[in-house]
Amino acid sequence: MSKRDELIAKYADNLKNKVGETPDMDLLTKVTVGLGPSIYNADAETVSGSDDSELATVKNNFLIKKLGLSDSPALDEAIAKVMEQYGKSNRNKYRAVVYYLLTKHFNKESVY
Repeated sequence: MSKRDELIAKYADNLKNKVGETPDMDLLTKVTVGLGPSIYNADAETVSGSDDSELATVKNNFLIKKLGLSDSPALDEAIAKVMEQYGKSNRNKYRAVVYYLLTKHFNKESVY
């Protein structure tokens, strides 16, 4: 099993056990591949739910640039909802899982 496959399995486990959602493995794999080498960097692999600059990066680089959404309060609300869904007490919020949940939230699976 490759390192990427191991990480995808870990993300799928997070979705099942911490979010309570059965993952669409095809979409999860595409989101993970889309993140490129950042998934292998311990700092870049996770999203800090309490860091405003980190959340702004998710909004600008992922929601606006990647998914092509317009900037609006709905983006911030979706990020807050995903952070709540993932669990505020959960320290390791994996970027691939957060992006997967946001992609599902906005029904933007077609981007992948």
